[in-house]
Amino acid sequence: MKITILCTSDTHGFIEPTNYVDKGLNKPFGIGKAASAIRDYKQHHKDEKIIVVDNGDFLEGSPLSYYAAKKADDTDRHIYTECYNEVGYELGTIGNHEFDYGLSYLRDVMRQSHRKFICANIVDHNNQPMLGKPYEIVDFGPCKIGFLGLSTTSTKKWKNVNDLDDFNLVSEIDTAEKYIPEIKKQADFVVVVYHGGFERDHTGNWNDINPGENKGYDLLSQFPEIDALISGHQHRKIESHLFKKPIVQPGFRGEFIGRITLNVSASEKRITKSESELISVADYPVHERISKTVTPLAKDVAHWLDHPLSRIQGDLSFLDPFTARTEDSSFIEFIQKVQMEKMGVDISATALYNNEAHGFANPITMRNIITNYVYPNTLVVSEISGADLKGALEVSAEYFALKGGKVVVNEKFIFPKHRYYNYDMYEGVDYTLDISKPVGSRVTKLEYHGEPVSPEQKLRVVLNRYRANGGGHYPMFTKDKIVKTDDTIISQIFLEYLKKHPVIEATNNHNFNVISGKK
Repeated sequence: MKITILCTSDTHGFIEPTNYVDKGLNKPFGIGKAASAIRDYKQHHKDEKIIVVDNGDFLEGSPLSYYAAKKADDTDRHIYTECYNEVGYELGTIGNHEFDYGLSYLRDVMRQSHRKFICANIVDHNNQPMLGKPYEIVDFGPCKIGFLGLSTTSTKKWKNVNDLDDFNLVSEIDTAEKYIPEIKKQADFVVVVYHGGFERDHTGNWNDINPGENKGYDLLSQFPEIDALISGHQHRKIESHLFKKPIVQPGFRGEFIGRITLNVSASEKRITKSESELISVADYPVHERISKTVTPLAKDVAHWLDHPLSRIQGDLSFLDPFTARTEDSSFIEFIQKVQMEKMGVDISATALYNNEAHGFANPITMRNIITNYVYPNTLVVSEISGADLKGALEVSAEYFALKGGKVVVNEKFIFPKHRYYNYDMYEGVDYTLDISKPVGSRVTKLEYHGEPVSPEQKLRVVLNRYRANGGGHYPMFTKDKIVKTDDTIISQIFLEYLKKHPVIEATNNHNFNVISGKK
C-alpha cells in the first residue's frame, strides 16, 4: 500500500496569488493554488491513502493576514480561517509567527480550524502541551502512523512569546526523546511535522548561521525511529532523503506542495520504498471555493490598502534594493524619522525588509506601508554604549562580502534563507562600512553630532523589539537595556504619522555609505 503525506509550510497568510505590491497580480503561489494542486493530486492517485498537513506559520506575513488579525470584523476574520479550512488540512503544527498577534487570537483561530493541531514542545508550567496534542495517531487501515508536532525553539525570540505567561519551550531533541517511544507503542511508523529546518547538509557540514534554531539533522541522526520528516521555517525548497529517510521543505507562501510517499508492506509493517517531491503550484488555478470564499475579505483589504494618506514633495521610492542598503535613501531616512519622533530619541535603526516593495508611491497608501513593513513588530528604546553601537554595525556589515573587488551580499544571508531583515541601517549617526576590511573591523567612521563615538559613551536608539532582544544575532542588544517601550504595531505608527502630516517632504542627508575600500 502507498501512504502519501501532502504538506505546506510557511504560507504566511498568502491566500491569493499576489504579494500586494501592485493590483491584479497572478503570482506562482498562494494556498488557493495549493488547494487546486492538492485536489488534482488526489484525483489522479486514488489508489493512495492521502493525508494533508500544514507545518505552521500560517497566521502572519501578508497584508491580508494583518487585516484579518487587526482590522477585520468577525465575518472577515472567519473568512480567513475558512479559506484555510477549504484546503483540507487534517493535521497542523504551530510556527513561531503564530504568536505575532497574541495567544488569544491564535487560540480563536485554532477553535475555528478543522484540522487537529499537534505541537509537543510548546508547554505550560506543568510541562504539558498547551497548543493541541503532542502527537496524533492516524489509522491508515492495516497500518498506523504517529505524527509528532514540533516547533523551533527559536520561537522564544519573537516579541509576543516573551510577553506570555505560563509559556515554555522544550528542546526538540528532549521532546522527541520523550514522545517517540510512546508513539512507537501505538503506531507502526513515526512522521515528524517540524516547524524548523536543517542545521547541516547531508554531508554533516554546518549550513546554518543561527545555532540552535534548526534541529532537523540532529533529529534524524539521533532518532532512527523517525520514518519521515516534514520541515519548514527556513523557506527552503527541499525534496530529498537524509539518513535514508524522506524529507521535504516546501518553500513559503504556498509555492510548493511537499509530497512524501511511503510504500508500505502491511503484513510486515515495513517501509519498502519512499519518495519525496515538491509539486509546484504555479500553473494551477485558484481553487474555486477558496476564490469565492475570500472575495468579500479581499475587497475589504483592497479598499483599506488603497486609501490615500499623504502626498510627497520629492520622491520616497527606490529602484534597486541593493543600492538602498549601501547608500542612504530618502525612503529609509523617512522611516527613521518617524521612529525617532515616536520614541523621542535621535538615533534610529531599521532594515529594508524585502526586495519586492520599492518604497512609497505618491500619494502614500496603506498598501505602501504594509508591503514595505509586513511584520507586526513594535518599537522600543535601548540605552547602549558606543561600543555596543559599533558592535551592532559590525554585525550589520557582515551582510556584505567582496567579489571581484565589488561589494555583494554575503551568501550566508541568502542561503539557506533570505535574511534581509538582519541588516540594519542607522540614522542619527554618520558612519562608513569598508567591506575590504576583515569582519569585525569594518566600521571605519562612526560619529554622533559630528564627534567620534567613544566606547563608553551612552546612547539611546529606537529599534524594533525583535532586534532589541538580540534577535538576528545581535548579542549587544539585551532585554535589560530596554528603557522605553510602545505597544503600537509599527505599521500603525506610520499610519498615525501620515494622518498628522498630509504632506511629506523627502530628504536625504547621506549619513552612511558602504564601500569596497576604493573610495
